[in-house]
Amino acid sequence: MRMPQQTIKKAIQYKGNGLHSGEPVTMVFKPAPEHTGIVFVRTDIEGAPSVKAHIDNVTNTMRATTLEHGEAKVFTVEHVMAAFSAMAIDNCFIELDSPEPPVADGSSAVFVDLILQAGIEIQAAERQVYSVQKSHAIYDGDRFIAILPYDGYRMTFTSINTHPLLGTQQCDCEITPENFQKEIAAARTIGFMKELEQLQAVGLAKGGTLENALVYDDKKCLSVPRFDDELVRHKVLDVIGDLFLLGPIKGHVIALKSSHELNSRLSRSIMEEIRETQQ
Repeated sequence: MRMPQQTIKKAIQYKGNGLHSGEPVTMVFKPAPEHTGIVFVRTDIEGAPSVKAHIDNVTNTMRATTLEHGEAKVFTVEHVMAAFSAMAIDNCFIELDSPEPPVADGSSAVFVDLILQAGIEIQAAERQVYSVQKSHAIYDGDRFIAILPYDGYRMTFTSINTHPLLGTQQCDCEITPENFQKEIAAARTIGFMKELEQLQAVGLAKGGTLENALVYDDKKCLSVPRFDDELVRHKVLDVIGDLFLLGPIKGHVIALKSSHELNSRLSRSIMEEIRETQQ
């Protein structure tokens, strides 16, 4: 079925702090023409350099996904990208006056709300959705992520954590705007008190709080969970955001304990297939 490309109807602004940098940031979503893609614009740098949200521009995947092109660098883009993916927004400028989007509530829910508040504009050009033609799998010890040909977009994720309150969690979800808003968007990233000092020592998690992350000590959860299995739902959210660096795709993603690094490696493998089919 042919589908049109989409952007937002009007500009909309949101202010907050970055999850890892802790720095204040003003973010503005702006409508973009057909075939633009999702483009991050650093308005705090002279000349307002930009970087397109594309797998070719990923330069780091430690704890978050970083995009870089020339002087334009942004990191922790996956929560914003997940919202654009699930809401089928193909074209948008995202202006930032800091290198990291706001953490908001630690999920994608705020970004979905911003898209809905701005309104969705249907464009004339046809949306190019790539249907994965063959299976791809990335392994790393006891972790893996794979994608299989599938008429739709589906995520099946298994998370295994040694914390007594977490254990094994599974999520299987067809990714549609409705399912994402109901089942995935509000899930927050997870954090452990024992890791916090270590992360902050290397410049990460400076903006994390008990509200914008699901925080655990050795025995209990210090935050108020939104779902019994919030951890695995957020893992699905991360995969959706990371794979949207390919643009819209069809396939069934199956993952065990995957990470941003493995997500990125899977994206690169799929990108090779896409380029082969275009030759």
